[in-house]
Amino acid sequence: MMQQVAARLGNLIDPFKPADGPPPRTLWAFFKWCLAGTWPVLIVAFGVSALAGATEVISAFLLGAVIDSAVSTGPATYFADNWPLLLVFVGFFLLIRPLLFGTSAAFNGIVVPPNVYPLVQSRLHRWTLGQAVSFFDNDFAGRIASKQMQTARALTDVTNEFINVVAFALATLIGSTLLLTTIDARIAGALVIWLVGYFLMIRWFMPRIRIRSRDRAGARAMVTGQVVDTITNIKTVKLFGHMDHEDRAALDAMSTLRGKALAFGKLSTGFRFALMTTAGVLPVLLIGGATWLWTLGVTTPGDIAAAGAVSIRIAQMTGWVSFTLMAMYANVGEVEDGMRTLTAPQTLLDRADARELDTAKGAVAFKDVTFTYGREEGGVQDIDLSLTPGEKLGLVGASGAGKSTLVSLLLRLQDPEDGTLTLDGHDLRDLTQQSLRQQIGMVTQETAMFNRSALDNIRYGKPDATRDQIEAAARAAEAHDFILGLKDHKDRTGYDAHLGERGVKLSGGQRQRIALARAILKDAPVLVLDEATSALDSEVEAQIQTALERVMEGKTVIAIAHRLSTIARMDRIVVMDQGRIVEQGSHAELLAQDGLYRRYWDRQSGGFIGVAEAAE
Repeated sequence: MMQQVAARLGNLIDPFKPADGPPPRTLWAFFKWCLAGTWPVLIVAFGVSALAGATEVISAFLLGAVIDSAVSTGPATYFADNWPLLLVFVGFFLLIRPLLFGTSAAFNGIVVPPNVYPLVQSRLHRWTLGQAVSFFDNDFAGRIASKQMQTARALTDVTNEFINVVAFALATLIGSTLLLTTIDARIAGALVIWLVGYFLMIRWFMPRIRIRSRDRAGARAMVTGQVVDTITNIKTVKLFGHMDHEDRAALDAMSTLRGKALAFGKLSTGFRFALMTTAGVLPVLLIGGATWLWTLGVTTPGDIAAAGAVSIRIAQMTGWVSFTLMAMYANVGEVEDGMRTLTAPQTLLDRADARELDTAKGAVAFKDVTFTYGREEGGVQDIDLSLTPGEKLGLVGASGAGKSTLVSLLLRLQDPEDGTLTLDGHDLRDLTQQSLRQQIGMVTQETAMFNRSALDNIRYGKPDATRDQIEAAARAAEAHDFILGLKDHKDRTGYDAHLGERGVKLSGGQRQRIALARAILKDAPVLVLDEATSALDSEVEAQIQTALERVMEGKTVIAIAHRLSTIARMDRIVVMDQGRIVEQGSHAELLAQDGLYRRYWDRQSGGFIGVAEAAE
């Protein structure tokens, strides 16, 4: 029964419900965006917590009533005369109070934090995934991940503590004021005066705590980013012998964090001292005032006990509340810090009426396309280039000639600054990015590997692929044999072995063959090969060449290569220089032109034996 109730409570909030629209960049609006869809449940949780807080006042009231009844009734007839009061007393402490606190605990342990945290993080993560590649290029990967988790945790803590503490404390304070008013208005007035002083102290400290917490959070994220950046590139660090340099960089970031943490600690120490002094004043005021009024015959012993219980409870509670408020303000500062990073507007969006492209034929056309990354130089300019379905195109040019920019535009990682780029006659901006990229398979020089199994890395090309299809793709990419010999640190072998972060456990050639198997499995109508065999030796490349030719059958292919032997058999070769197309034609035609392509060819050995002759 209890498990069923807990399960129902745990499902009151949908923890992965998508957000509506982009995240706002102001604090309260950001909170509303993150928590949208949870408000009815949060309001109920707030009410339950307030009722639990009210029990503190009722406890003091009942204590005073019992004492007064004991003073006014003789021992012989006490139970007979006061059994209704005692029955209420027992029922309250054994039934009502445990039920309210238990329900409040259920909201705290089952309903709010376990669901709000994944809700906020999933919304932030989805928004971050939609950012353009430049967003990730301009920041540390570790810092972005840290900001997501930091913001989700801090916002969840603020929400939960607001329910647990603010609702509880407000109900207790309001109830206490009303209770003291029934005793004597002067006692209630003393509490109100004390509360004014207490809130003024809170008002002075909290904004400063919020600012220093935000600074500390930013410094902490920089430490994370620096350390993750170093660890991610640990081989480069060791190869260049720069461990001391990286150590200094990390220590500098840690030193900044230490300074921010010390500033926060000094302020919180002052706050604690002020808080304890202020809390100590309250029992003196209320108990002393109630006792003085008792000497005047205005209050009863029960009133003194009730005022004492209220004052001691509030004094204790203000310490708890104040430290919680300090943590809440610190978390608000962390939310603000994360909000500055994670709410950046997305710069590459699908149009509202963008259509899904089911299956492309593969006709690609660049029409007067210019993209210079917002600069006067670099990128590509005035590109006119068309590919018919099934055509094989090679792209040649020096580094920086614009080859990768063309591919980036085709994948719509950026939009042209001028001109249009179409697939099957559709402007890429009229298609959803997801459906566009599903039509394009790609193998790059810098192959992307996940720290997952070899099976999962290949299956990424087609998530619903069977094991047989995956192994067939691996065989076609000449990867099956070496995969069978893999073994990771947890003794997982073969296709189940994990490849390490970014595939560090594989050689460059092995990574490229995994990436090629992934592209083969995807079987997209457009195939982009960006230095796809650059990490392979000539023998392995020769083995894969047949597989590549088989994969390219019936597909529109764009192949970038510095090793010209790999593209000599293409239907057409385009030569780029300084962002423009300067030559195009077949391998033989370009050699006959005796231009830039010929110079490139003459500088190389000609690649595999017979390639030049066969191409001519």
